[in-house]
Amino acid sequence: MFTRDGLMDLHGWTHGSLDILLRHIATVPAERLRESLAGFGIATVWKQLVHIVEAEEVWVCDLQGKARRPWGEKDCASMDVLLAEKERVRLATRAYLDGLSDAELNRTLTERPREWVGELKSPAFILLHIVTHAFHHKGQAVAMLRTLGYPAPDTDLQRG
Repeated sequence: MFTRDGLMDLHGWTHGSLDILLRHIATVPAERLRESLAGFGIATVWKQLVHIVEAEEVWVCDLQGKARRPWGEKDCASMDVLLAEKERVRLATRAYLDGLSDAELNRTLTERPREWVGELKSPAFILLHIVTHAFHHKGQAVAMLRTLGYPAPDTDLQRG
C-alpha cells in the first residue's frame, strides 16, 4: 500500500532531480537543445523536457476527470515558460494528492478516464508511473546532452 505522504515525498524528490537538470540545461545554447538526434524516440532535449511536464498534467487531469488547457512544445519557447508550466503542474499534482486519503489513493479506478490506455489501476500506481516516466525521459535527455557535448551532473534521487 502506498501512502499519500510517501508519494508526496517521491514526487517532490523527482521534481528536485528535474530541477538540477533544468539548471544545467539553462547553460546549454538553446539551439543545441532543439537539435534532432537519431536513435531517440523523442528527438530533441527540449521535446523530452516538455513531454515530461505535459504527460504529468495529462495523467493527473485524467485521474480527476478534468479537462486541461492544451499546450505543448510550441507554447514553451523559453526556459522561463517551461519552468512556469512545470511549477503549475507540480502544484496541481500536489493539490490532487493532498485531497486523497490513503484508501482512495490505493483503490483501483472504477471508471475509465477519457484518454486511458491499458487496464485500470489505482491513482497511486499512476502517480508512481509519473515518477518513473519522468526519470525515463530525464535519462534520455541526459544521454542526449552527453552526445551534444554537455554532460549533465548527477540527477539521480540518491546523489553523492
